[in-house]
Amino acid sequence: MTPRPGLALPAALVDEIRACGYFPELIADAISLARGAEQVEGHLVHHEATFNHDEIQRHLSVLVLTPTRLVVGHTDENAAPGEPVRAVTTTESVALGQVNSVSLSQIVSHPESYGTRKAKVEEAWLTIGWGTTRRVELEPASCSDPQCEADHGYSGDLTSDDLTVRISAAADGEAKVRELIAFGTALQLATGASR
Repeated sequence: MTPRPGLALPAALVDEIRACGYFPELIADAISLARGAEQVEGHLVHHEATFNHDEIQRHLSVLVLTPTRLVVGHTDENAAPGEPVRAVTTTESVALGQVNSVSLSQIVSHPESYGTRKAKVEEAWLTIGWGTTRRVELEPASCSDPQCEADHGYSGDLTSDDLTVRISAAADGEAKVRELIAFGTALQLATGASR
């Protein structure tokens, strides 16, 4: 497919997409269309393998921060035995004002030595919620009376959990962990400023 005029992505983003070696033209075009003419203020590319029965399938997530939106792209292989490979690519555009939660978790070794070379961020998780997907965790409710046999119904939590990206230094490299932290921090600042 020929790139669309005026929608070229920044070279660093294109280079990361190409480095994954996974349908780069398709993915770059889908992200370009969703981003439109807005400036890219930050991006994160995450390539992971998923296991489906006896085969490994790939999944690529591309997150792009613009001045007004978070653009999220997902691409998966969809191959059936004996048929040509197909890819499913989906982009979602979320107004920054709609993002209601950006959680950045870091797993740090030797936290007592934080700020020195001994301490390392081994893993980081970025969880973003904008209200599309909610997770419900229920458990039987009880009271403080150990002899009570009444049905107290259920209690639980309703959590917004639209997207979680996990990157580890062991699997993806320390530089990729730093990229996730930088992107997550930029998104936290942008969503806070958009309110």
